[in-house]
Amino acid sequence: MRRAIDLDFRTKARRWALPAVALVTAATLSWGAPAGADSDPSGLPEAIDTILGDPRMEGGAASVVVADAATGETLYQHNPTGRLMPASNTKLATSTAAMAVLGPDYRFSTDVLAAGKVRGGVLAGDLYLRGTGDPTTLAADYDKLAAEVAAAGVKRVSGRLVADDTRFDAQRQGDTWGADDESSYYAAQISALSVAPDTDYDTGTVIVEVEPGARPGDKPVVSVTPKNDYVHVDLRASTVGADGDDTVGVVREHGTNTITVSGTVPVGGDTTKEWVTVWEPTGYAAAVFRDALAAHGVKVTGATRLGRAAPAGAQRLATHDSMALKDLLVPFMKLSNNMHAESLTKAMGYKTTGRPGSWGDGIAAIAGYLKGAGVDATKIRQVDGSGLSRKDNFAARQLADLLLAVQHEPWYADWYKSLPVACDPDRFVGGTLRTRMCGTPAALNARGKTGSLTGASGLSGYVKDADGRLLVYSIVQNNYLVSSVKPLEDAIVVTLAGSTGKKAAAVPPKATRSVPAAERRGDLECSWLKPATC
Repeated sequence: MRRAIDLDFRTKARRWALPAVALVTAATLSWGAPAGADSDPSGLPEAIDTILGDPRMEGGAASVVVADAATGETLYQHNPTGRLMPASNTKLATSTAAMAVLGPDYRFSTDVLAAGKVRGGVLAGDLYLRGTGDPTTLAADYDKLAAEVAAAGVKRVSGRLVADDTRFDAQRQGDTWGADDESSYYAAQISALSVAPDTDYDTGTVIVEVEPGARPGDKPVVSVTPKNDYVHVDLRASTVGADGDDTVGVVREHGTNTITVSGTVPVGGDTTKEWVTVWEPTGYAAAVFRDALAAHGVKVTGATRLGRAAPAGAQRLATHDSMALKDLLVPFMKLSNNMHAESLTKAMGYKTTGRPGSWGDGIAAIAGYLKGAGVDATKIRQVDGSGLSRKDNFAARQLADLLLAVQHEPWYADWYKSLPVACDPDRFVGGTLRTRMCGTPAALNARGKTGSLTGASGLSGYVKDADGRLLVYSIVQNNYLVSSVKPLEDAIVVTLAGSTGKKAAAVPPKATRSVPAAERRGDLECSWLKPATC
């Protein structure tokens, strides 16, 4: 299985004190409940300790904090300051900072500009396609831009098509992203110009479909969405009899846009559908746009050039704006979209410095927001926006503090709606929690951000207990060897949902199905698997 894989911020007046750390327990090799927890009449600390003592976490590490959302009072903590890999719980910091730094109504724009005069249907100069990092631009959007260019009277461009991706820097992949994830769609390269193949907005990827041929020995039928000549298919697969095995593999070769399709597909078998990243998404966007121009009768005489900024005096011929950030949060957070996180991180870097957006400047902007919100950013390490990097280190204490602080933001309601909802079947409501905690008091109650990498799992969010009291929880687990510890996360949240201020009882975690290491799917966010398992 692949390893998934000068702002002046308002300082919050409200702070929450950190309870004292208790003794280390031999069973879990981590800190226990807060001092005085043994006298808690509700039994909540004992209930959560029981769940964390599950054998599946033997030799592992966990950081857990539960707090009253209204008062900020810590109700439970286990190794609260232990820094662990948070996986996609990192997106909690990125998404809240984006709402503060960029604003809920922020939109990415994509423009087409003419560097020259248009006379008699001829643009005497270069045509520029300028992006600002929109991770949701579809081939249909580039088609509309091309239609606007044609409507402006341009029939021929005497110069080149220039793709201006200079809003962001040239670093395409994040710190320590796995080389074996390179062609996996959740680790696509980041550029200020790219293309998403569908309305899940998996930018920087193409969808490859492989259908069996009519008879054994026939070549399978392969299609690519969106249609383009930027990627090339090396078809090595074959069709076998109806009783044969389906062993189709689809992978992009390193450093190229050659997609190799290998293996066998049986006659009458299912169509294989894979999302594959492209190499250099700026060129991908330019190729899709050039094809769209041709379809609308606009011929570009010159070649395509990448990475040059449009001149200051260039005339705007067409423009496309993305959805507002408050709406973009839904596909971003519900489906845990890594590329959205990274595009927003670089956009924050540009907004705060005026320099081409970079991970360094974007992470500094996130840290600035966290500090202003009362979260101690010196206690964390963040190197990307998505949590795909295994260098990211957060403790449950900082995540819980953020969840408490963000409630006081003017845009909190829009952000809160973006969190996945337990057991809601709608993908764009339940998201990565839509199949979890069903038939429990947490169903349609708990909201939270999931996180999954090999050996790292997290769940942080909000849940109402049986008294109707809103609780904040953060659970980060690392270094386990089983395929998944999500049943333990669910058990903790369900325990909270069923508890009262006077009584709590541990809900036994469900069993984890034994899965061979090579087939482990719990190592990745369920929305990253195609077809998605949530």
